[in-house]
Amino acid sequence: MNLDMDNVEVFDAGEKGRGLRTTKDLWAGEVVFAEPSFAAVVFDSLSQQVCHSCFRHQANLHRCAQCKFAHYCDRTCQTACWDEHKQECAAIKKYEKAPNENVRLSARVLWRIQKDTGIVSDGQLTSVDQLEDHVADMLADDFKELKIDIQNFLDYCPKTRHGKEYISHIFGIIKCNGFTLSDQRGLQAVGVGLFPNLCLVNHDCWPNCTVILNHGKIELRALSKIAENEELTVGYVDFLNVSTDRQRALKHQYHFDCTCKSCSEHLKDDLKMAAKETDGNKPSDELVKEVQEFSLECLAKVEAARTAGDFHEVVKLCRECLDKQEPVLGNTHLYHLRMLSTASEALSYLQFFSEAAEYAGRLVEGYMKLYHPNNAHLGMATMRAGVTHWHAGLIKVGHEMICKAYAILMVTHGPNHAITKDLESMRMQTEMELRIFKQNEHVYHSMREAALQNKPMAEAISVDDNIKALSHKHF
Repeated sequence: MNLDMDNVEVFDAGEKGRGLRTTKDLWAGEVVFAEPSFAAVVFDSLSQQVCHSCFRHQANLHRCAQCKFAHYCDRTCQTACWDEHKQECAAIKKYEKAPNENVRLSARVLWRIQKDTGIVSDGQLTSVDQLEDHVADMLADDFKELKIDIQNFLDYCPKTRHGKEYISHIFGIIKCNGFTLSDQRGLQAVGVGLFPNLCLVNHDCWPNCTVILNHGKIELRALSKIAENEELTVGYVDFLNVSTDRQRALKHQYHFDCTCKSCSEHLKDDLKMAAKETDGNKPSDELVKEVQEFSLECLAKVEAARTAGDFHEVVKLCRECLDKQEPVLGNTHLYHLRMLSTASEALSYLQFFSEAAEYAGRLVEGYMKLYHPNNAHLGMATMRAGVTHWHAGLIKVGHEMICKAYAILMVTHGPNHAITKDLESMRMQTEMELRIFKQNEHVYHSMREAALQNKPMAEAISVDDNIKALSHKHF
């Protein structure tokens, strides 16, 4: 297997250690490089719902007859994965159960190293065991978990030739460098994998690249124009946190102090904690503090209700909190945005689309003031807002938002990703419906009502053949 790494080279990035930089100018949406995983596993909680080969989330998977743990789409996926699974299969049978995902991934990494000495192609820029582990920097609780994982590994692989120190090194590498894998639509985290070349890309809170999983490989994609010899960066944490919280998370998980421009200059922190200004007047600091504390309490209650599946309670709590936030917090305040996101999601689930669309639109307005214009989170939020407006019958705004989302995802995901293809289909559908709406609003709303009630179109209204495609229940 050969990897095309002609666009990049390893360089000394000073205090950050090694890094990757470009060898030529790159443009927004360009794939810098693609890389298959060195090793990857499905999360424990999804082991029966996600294919252990292609990581597709779907029903009616076929179970491995030997270990009775691994599941696959079909014989093709099982055969493709057998080289990675065969040692795991034997170990699970002998251990009589599957260990947790950390142990399973560490075992796969060590088996692969034993087979390929840590380098699997000419394009791999570093061996796995040269990656940082930061075991010495772990907190006491993390180190305690590490010791438990190592013992579980030794029970799972009793004949391993590796000592505890080297096994600890591999666990540390995975903790610092493991990349979360998403399903085929990019909507749910389903597993974790190790990608050696990607591990060389350093962090920046306002990065010039993004990472997406596409057809079984990660793709590093440029978010904007990147000049030759410029360092390539990705965001290890979501920018939608204030700088001190991002720094704290990075220090805990990755053991470094972030000194990027966004953190050093606290960029956009003021917007993320902004109070509402009306005619030059702002609420008192005491009132802002009171509403912020109320918001945090409410967010905890909302999460508990959502976990319990009580979405009516979620909506009730969100409405109550938003009413209190509205006159006090700015439209970019993090607590306000989190409440808008949750409210829109719950209302959409309950099919209260008009109210959900209002909140989703306000959420996107806030995101646009905070995120990079080609940020994947912004693109996905805009897509959800567009679909919600579409479902609410607000076809003009829905189509505009779907088009904006499509433009962003063409950069972050590319034209061949499943979610981009879905979005292209929605863009074409809403474009057709918008033409109908502009020609005759009565015809459009009559057809939409028929679709919602699942009536045959002939019973609802006579229409020309060129608009009968609206009978598909897309609303």
